[in-house]
Amino acid sequence: MNLQIELKSGVMTALIGGELDHHTAGHLREQIDSTAEKVRPKLLRMDFTDVPFMDSSGIGLILGRVRKLSGWGGRVALAGLSPQLRKMAELSGIASLAVIEKKGKEA
Repeated sequence: MNLQIELKSGVMTALIGGELDHHTAGHLREQIDSTAEKVRPKLLRMDFTDVPFMDSSGIGLILGRVRKLSGWGGRVALAGLSPQLRKMAELSGIASLAVIEKKGKEA
């Protein structure tokens, strides 16, 4: 699992790479939360472009960040979702809690 965090103009972008499952979700949560608690971004963009697989632990990771950011008036956006991950987000209800950014021809 790979994570790169970028900060720019009140936006924190978490570029996630690799499979997101119960083995990797905890480490990602710790890293994202550590930075988010310091900078208190208005927007946390989680970029899943390089995530080929995600299980329910990924859903939990997203929901936890939605809850954390809403505590200080922030919000979460999901970017780079594959069709499979987009469907998972819609079926789980995440689509109603976080902004799902469209890419390319969808935008």
